[in-house]
Amino acid sequence: MYAIVEIQGQQFKAEEGKKLFVHHIKDVEAGKTVEFDKVLLVDADGAVKVGAPTVDGAKVVCEVVNPLVKGDKVIVFKMKRRKDSRSRNGHREQFTEVVIKSVIA
Repeated sequence: MYAIVEIQGQQFKAEEGKKLFVHHIKDVEAGKTVEFDKVLLVDADGAVKVGAPTVDGAKVVCEVVNPLVKGDKVIVFKMKRRKDSRSRNGHREQFTEVVIKSVIA
């Protein structure tokens, strides 16, 4: 059984026991549970339910493993030719690590 769930504007395939890195969720602590109810699709052993836009009564229950994980460094480099104009910036994305506990349909 799996579900397609929208978390912080991104869609993820949620299966029980799977580890996900989602955009940083504020005000959560390690070990706490978080529920996401924006479930777009549920597949229960071949029986597919597609929401319009969401499936009624379906939710995904997750446990927060690590509330703040920094991703790899991303370099943003901009250059305009023949103008001696260059800028180099970088940042590290912030994620929250969650483990899927159950998919309720």
